[in-house]
Amino acid sequence: MARGSPMPVIRIEMYEGRTVEQKRACAAAVTQAFIDTCGGNPQSINVIFSDVPKQDWAIGGRLGIDPKPE
Repeated sequence: MARGSPMPVIRIEMYEGRTVEQKRACAAAVTQAFIDTCGGNPQSINVIFSDVPKQDWAIGGRLGIDPKPE
């Protein structure tokens, strides 16, 4: 990575409910995957988790809390 390059920010939005241990493992895996594919060092890579309640997330016009169609 060239000097003066902006720091990478990786945003992960997901339903709430993951544990701190799961997020820690995810952050480590995503950071390593970024380094393996794009270069850089772990100290420059930011991972930001956004926990979203299911009632605030819709897929295909249906809220995450809605029953799945049969």
